[in-house]
Amino acid sequence: MHRKTAQALAVVALAALPMLASAQLTANIGLTSNYKFRGQDQDSIGSNGTVKSKAFKPAIQGGFDYAFGETGWYVGNWNSSVNWLAGNSIESDLYGGYKFTAGGIGWDVGALTYIYPGNKNGNTTELYGAGSFGPLTLKYSHTVSKDYFGWAGENSGSGLKGTNTGYLNLAFAQEVAPSVTLKAAVGYTRFASDIKDLGVPNYVDYALGVSYDFGSGVALYGGVQGANKKNYFGDVNKARVIVMLSKTL
Repeated sequence: MHRKTAQALAVVALAALPMLASAQLTANIGLTSNYKFRGQDQDSIGSNGTVKSKAFKPAIQGGFDYAFGETGWYVGNWNSSVNWLAGNSIESDLYGGYKFTAGGIGWDVGALTYIYPGNKNGNTTELYGAGSFGPLTLKYSHTVSKDYFGWAGENSGSGLKGTNTGYLNLAFAQEVAPSVTLKAAVGYTRFASDIKDLGVPNYVDYALGVSYDFGSGVALYGGVQGANKKNYFGDVNKARVIVMLSKTL
């Protein structure tokens, strides 16, 4: 874990210790036909190390959230099987933050670190801030680690930095019929100057789908996700039909 993020999460945890008695724990598990992150497939490495993206590459996912009563503070962990880094098959995310309402808008600020135990070149840490109003949520994530998902940084020994890479996402979620929710999102990745100097272009990702709530925490999602700049990134940015079954415990 990045040192700055570890310190930030430690501060959050220490501040919340007196409130442990009122904490609420929830967990989730899911199975998806293809895991896309910011429009890009997370299964893009073949057995010989070459790019080998597949339209159907199931991933199992799950994690937990720990909310400290009505204080707004929370911590959590989320995990997924992946296959885009040599020697690594797991993504493990740790995060913590604070949610509150002001000016009629629901705010969420925090820190998140992505950990790849088998290959630390992918390790990345971001700070994020989001505002929700009605069915719309606007979120910005800002990289504070030197590494950015293997593109640049101290772990790769490239001498380049991924710090200040930014990601802006606008998401829409609205129930359009009983138990049926329409979901749509568009995001924009703006790479740090060191990465752009390598010729890597900024890009836009998108998602459009429908989720059906069966009750008892069980939901089924179906939709299309992808990104532009396929001429540079290749099939990992190709639009995919995604089907996901999830359960909140």
